Amino acid sequence: MEADERNNFVETITDKSVDFRRWYTDVIIAAQLADYSPIKGCMVIRPYGYALWENMKTLLDAKIKDTGHENAYFPLFVPESLLAKEAEHIEGFAPEVAWVTHAGKEKLEERLAIRPTSEAIIGSMYAKWIDSWRDLPVLINQWANVVRWEKVTRPFLRTTEFLWQEGHTVHRTEEDAEEETLKMLHVYKDFIEKDLAIPVYIGRKTEREKFAGALKTYSLEALMSDGKALQAGTSHNLGQHFAKVFDITFQDMDGERKFAWQTSWGVSTRLIGALIMVHGDDSGLILPPRIAPIQTVVVPILGKKESEEAVEEKVREIEKMLTGVCRLKVDRRREHRVGWKFSEWELRGVPLRIEIGPKDVQKNQVVLVRRDTHAKEFIPIDKLKNKIIEVLDDIQKSLFEKAKSFRNENTRETSSFEELTSLIENKQGFVKAFWCGDQDCEVKIKEKTMATIRCIPFNEKKGRCILCGKTGSMVYFAKAY
Repeated sequence: MEADERNNFVETITDKSVDFRRWYTDVIIAAQLADYSPIKGCMVIRPYGYALWENMKTLLDAKIKDTGHENAYFPLFVPESLLAKEAEHIEGFAPEVAWVTHAGKEKLEERLAIRPTSEAIIGSMYAKWIDSWRDLPVLINQWANVVRWEKVTRPFLRTTEFLWQEGHTVHRTEEDAEEETLKMLHVYKDFIEKDLAIPVYIGRKTEREKFAGALKTYSLEALMSDGKALQAGTSHNLGQHFAKVFDITFQDMDGERKFAWQTSWGVSTRLIGALIMVHGDDSGLILPPRIAPIQTVVVPILGKKESEEAVEEKVREIEKMLTGVCRLKVDRRREHRVGWKFSEWELRGVPLRIEIGPKDVQKNQVVLVRRDTHAKEFIPIDKLKNKIIEVLDDIQKSLFEKAKSFRNENTRETSSFEELTSLIENKQGFVKAFWCGDQDCEVKIKEKTMATIRCIPFNEKKGRCILCGKTGSMVYFAKAY
């Protein structure tokens, strides 16, 4: 393929305002985050997208370990008899479970499920490992892939196979399990807001929306730039439900044998989809510096042949200066024009661009360009190191504040069902309103508005249900992915 043909991909992104869905997939393909595979519903995560996931994984993994958890790995396959032990759990996942029925040409005596989640296989192991209160708590996390045979898929947001982490813990008391559930909810909130620069609302899911088999489910809800909500992560207090199914018991301090209390919690590569939809613009990705695979790109601007060596010498000086300061890339490619390179690195969301040409060399300066605002600044090379640190930090904070302002501007409150319907249809975003707690009202509101209750926030005031008028709690409604 000729260079001119390859150059076209920078210009093939649909405007967000024209077709948000198409814009989203255009950005993923053009920025080389992922590509469609020959297997329906499955994607290939390309090196740039995987580097993004690795950076996210590294930051979150450290936070998980800081709270006392250890990583382990459990099998991909779950025997049908083991999964079937928990009727409510398997019913919740039944339409999405993929089954292995043959090994080579031989039919298996028992079908094996490819894990849609790991409660069953992990629960069976915990039953073997736990005997006394002294064995508790068990604090284990795993980074793994799961398979859920989705009917409608979209890269990162909903795919047949995806990557995630899932924590599974066991505790002596209900209070300990609830403390763990809420602790991990706040670990996620800290990670998503500080590292991904995405503001979230947190709260409890309704009984209808909670995880199958859980006592309580808590979620983190983010607002995408098209006005739809996205569940960014969940933390579940499993109670003693799975402990009773898989016989996870321990001898307590009083000598009695008791069922344990469990939790599970997880986030997935869906967060990459959130990053794209929260921060991206018509030029492509805008990546928060903390997780960007490349934080700063240097683009030399070559003039006459006699000035090339002087430019390259300064580039080498900058490269040496910034190594270890930021994740740096020097774009020395000669097959592309400078303007094309600018467009490509903007498309790929690199937070900062350094431009340096012959005139800059003469003045011992560079041009520093921010991806988020496109602001340009001339910086003396001897001040560049500190400036890079300062601006990357400012970009991280600015992206969060911009996303938070957008979310706040698109979070409204109403006590009128007619207004709720109008806001959901015409404004989208989050709408706060009272709900009585009755599932009939929940279902009717969803049927009439196409909005679901995203979460019941903590410590909210009481009022009259938006539909039936009975006393209830304030909740967040929204259309969601």
